[in-house]
Amino acid sequence: MQNSMVTTALTLPGYKVVSNLGVVRGITVRSRSIVGNFFGGLQSIFGGNITIYTNLCEQARSETYQLMCQHAQALGANAIIAMRYDATELMTGLTEVLYYGTAVVVETEAGV
Repeated sequence: MQNSMVTTALTLPGYKVVSNLGVVRGITVRSRSIVGNFFGGLQSIFGGNITIYTNLCEQARSETYQLMCQHAQALGANAIIAMRYDATELMTGLTEVLYYGTAVVVETEAGV
């Protein structure tokens, strides 16, 4: 959704919801590779930020967010309200990342 608005709030100041299109979501399931686990293990020996895992998490979040926005766009939405994010470890090394919210069509309020 290019030029769209996504918020965790239930409203968008200066806008009114003219159509509620329902729940939209993006979901990704990621696993760590053997190589990634090896280098992550090496980094954990020295402590601090384990960048290989940080990058994996950020990539999964970004991809999942885009999937949610694409779902909303396919419904004709120009905004998503009440957006939430969740991550769950399904099993060792396998994580589900989920973004979800309410796809809506909004218009600027009169006088704004």
